[in-house]
Amino acid sequence: MTLSTYSFALPTRIEFGGGAIEKTGKEAKALGATKVMLVADKGVIAAGLTKAAEESLKKEGLPFIVFDQVVPNPRDIHCEAGYQIAKEAGVDVLVAVGGGSSMDTAKAIGTLLTNGKTVQDWCGFQLLEREITPLIAIPTTAGTGSEVTPFAVITDTATHVKLNIFDPKAAAKVALIDPAVLLKLPSHIMAATGIDAMTHAVEAYTCKVATPHTDAYALYAIDLIARNLRKAVSSPDIDSCTGMMLGSTIAGIAFGYADVAAVHCMAEALGGRYDTPHGVANALFLPIVTEYNIPSDPVKHALAAKALGVNIDGKDLAEAAAAGVAALRKLCEDVGIPKMKDVEGIDPADFEALADAAEKNVSTPSNPREIAAKDYLGLFRKAYG
Repeated sequence: MTLSTYSFALPTRIEFGGGAIEKTGKEAKALGATKVMLVADKGVIAAGLTKAAEESLKKEGLPFIVFDQVVPNPRDIHCEAGYQIAKEAGVDVLVAVGGGSSMDTAKAIGTLLTNGKTVQDWCGFQLLEREITPLIAIPTTAGTGSEVTPFAVITDTATHVKLNIFDPKAAAKVALIDPAVLLKLPSHIMAATGIDAMTHAVEAYTCKVATPHTDAYALYAIDLIARNLRKAVSSPDIDSCTGMMLGSTIAGIAFGYADVAAVHCMAEALGGRYDTPHGVANALFLPIVTEYNIPSDPVKHALAAKALGVNIDGKDLAEAAAAGVAALRKLCEDVGIPKMKDVEGIDPADFEALADAAEKNVSTPSNPREIAAKDYLGLFRKAYG
């Protein structure tokens, strides 16, 4: 095996298991908190998912404010608003509760608190001058892996383009992960976020910047998600929810320290224009992009198929890889992901602009097979047709 040199470090400490969220107050105090901002969307708050964190902060005598201007595909304007509120309140520790939108919004707020300027100034690869305000991340979905990733994806409201703050300095200090929070997650959200996690794992494993460390995480995540997602969607129990939460977090480590690829480039272009839920957008493109990428590395695609549960005995590499694509397509169908034509608002007249946006995505160079705007255009049309 010939390897270039690489580094691998995890800046986020993981506390996993029942009751993990009840440690919020002690963890915040250990980070030196005197004033906390709890970042969550209105739905998460209404569902009572912030209560355990709030009670824990109260128990430790830590004053806190709640910022609920969090939306799917988080916007720069809301991050700026959260920053201004946090700055005026003297916030020195952030607690994010929810899916990727809450965690990415908190990361952006933390970025502005310590680095200043605007969100756009810090979008790119390793541009931060200082670590963000200490962040405790508490996921309530099994999908984004944002609790352990070193970046935040934020939509520029002027251009409708998704931007990436991509820097280890943007990672959460602590992730408090309790799989029991998934037990009451609506099935359509479990499905979409679960396919999001699967996409992270598959792309992390097959992308150009994968390493042996990230490969190990990615393959295990593919296996966990393939074995648990259907059950977690149809009739969730603690075992399937534990498998999904582990799979999501482990996939987050895999792609957070490798990269994603063309599936995400297409999904983020779609989400930036139409506000399509990120997990659904990934699911629309995962099978066709994986199929497109097979010639780049048939061995890895065959091994991904095996991790998906495909029996590859007696199959040549091409057959095994193709069976893996079929397994991904079947998984998306089984958990109720809609067809692209059935997703509201998508206009084929926009495909050329979407292809151009996908090509400009920071992760396009990581795709295992060379891909340009004309290739993206063909894939958009294929997915829609």
